[in-house]
Amino acid sequence: MLFWILVAALTAALAVILLYPLLRGAKAADNIRAGETAVYRDQLRELDRDLDGGLITPEEADYARAEIGRRLIAVSADEQAQTLKPARHHRFTEAFVLLLLPVLGLCLYLTTGRPDLPSQPLEARLENPGNDVAVLITKAERHLAEKPDDGKGWDVLAPIYFRTMRINDAQVAYRNAIRLLGPSPVRLDGLAETLMAVSDGVVTEEARQVLEQSLTLEPDNPRARFYIALSMEQAGRPDEARQAFEALAKQSPADAPWLPLVNQHIATNGGAPAGPDVNPGAGAAAPGNPTQQDVTAAETMNAGDRQQMIRGMVESLDAKLSEDPNNFEGWMRLVRSYAVLNDKDRAAGALKRGLAAFPPPGEQGRQLLALARELGIAPEGATQ
Repeated sequence: MLFWILVAALTAALAVILLYPLLRGAKAADNIRAGETAVYRDQLRELDRDLDGGLITPEEADYARAEIGRRLIAVSADEQAQTLKPARHHRFTEAFVLLLLPVLGLCLYLTTGRPDLPSQPLEARLENPGNDVAVLITKAERHLAEKPDDGKGWDVLAPIYFRTMRINDAQVAYRNAIRLLGPSPVRLDGLAETLMAVSDGVVTEEARQVLEQSLTLEPDNPRARFYIALSMEQAGRPDEARQAFEALAKQSPADAPWLPLVNQHIATNGGAPAGPDVNPGAGAAAPGNPTQQDVTAAETMNAGDRQQMIRGMVESLDAKLSEDPNNFEGWMRLVRSYAVLNDKDRAAGALKRGLAAFPPPGEQGRQLLALARELGIAPEGATQ
């Protein structure tokens, strides 16, 4: 019963809100017309004063009086017309607001709504949160308010805060988890990411110290190694950053999702694309590999000359593969190199030529197609 009383009250309030502009608009129009009539009557009285004072001639006064009278008649005619309209002017609108709209809303609710569904207060929803992230967070926060020393609770809540962009809360949660459960690579990396998020992606000194602590626990942690290399790049130390990114690329597996991004940073800092598909011990067996002399010369070049040298090496590799296409490692490296240089057309062409030498049904052809999917390259006619 209380529900339907609330529905009736809300319907009446809504009707008043919708009718108010109509009533207010009619009143405003009446005020405007009354103001116009008062202005014209004042003009007539002022005209008589000017005539008595000899400021205008009788002929001018008659002409002005006729014009003012014409305007008064027009306003009066408009008032008379409007007095006949209000009864039917908004009749349909008012009927729709007062009757049809509530009836339509009620029918729609009875058809699609659930008036028989019992209410579910917050306490009941907290007991069965399901997949509602907001309820899950509220439940965890209540638990931690009662037991602030529950490190596992903070450990679970910290990444949820971060994913929902509550960065400051995530930072507090990571610090509490580290304090209560001790440092771990996952917790330290998460704390470093919150510090970077606060500083708009800049790896601050505090974030770098946290990442270095993470590396003491897990020296091969790719997440921490990437951010430390990024800090060198942001600090204007491209040579150190390039070496750090290259070391990370060499230790990364072939299907590592971060490898394309690492290669982009290698190219940004003036290095040649690298990756696990390049066999560092192959030497001359892999065409286009830089010699020690090339590496030494690149270190003394500026960024523009170094980039030009990289393009020359990639084009040299392309030419050698055209002469000897039976080099699978070479095709993998060529496709990746063109992609890192942001030359997708040549990368697609190299992939198509590589697939001609190593068709997709074979293992090597499937690896080329996997590389294409990783780099976002889809040459025409290449199917698995």
